[in-house]
Amino acid sequence: MRKLSVILSGLLFISANYVFAEDHPKVAIEHAKEAANASKPADVVHHAGAALEHTLTAAVSEKSVTKNHLNAGAEELEQAIDHGNLGHLDVAVSHSQAAVEHLSAAVESKKNKK
Repeated sequence: MRKLSVILSGLLFISANYVFAEDHPKVAIEHAKEAANASKPADVVHHAGAALEHTLTAAVSEKSVTKNHLNAGAEELEQAIDHGNLGHLDVAVSHSQAAVEHLSAAVESKKNKK
């Protein structure tokens, strides 16, 4: 009985990872777009931070995504966060827009490899 419960819990864990797995590059783009459209520096920081988290996860876990675009997107998001923390809304938004372009290019490269 114990072996059966261990096996079933293992199968549940594995299936949950497949069912709830996120498409990190696409989620990163959504957050980067929110940062690019933000009207307050704090909102840029929040969404750029979430986008950066998903971008870094994608850089590690995605096999078919161009890493150059992910790295460039991550750098733009870091700049957006830095400028957002300083209250430089226009500059932070500009970096967020650049991140959207890089992340979109990464997703496009993934489509082209399939």
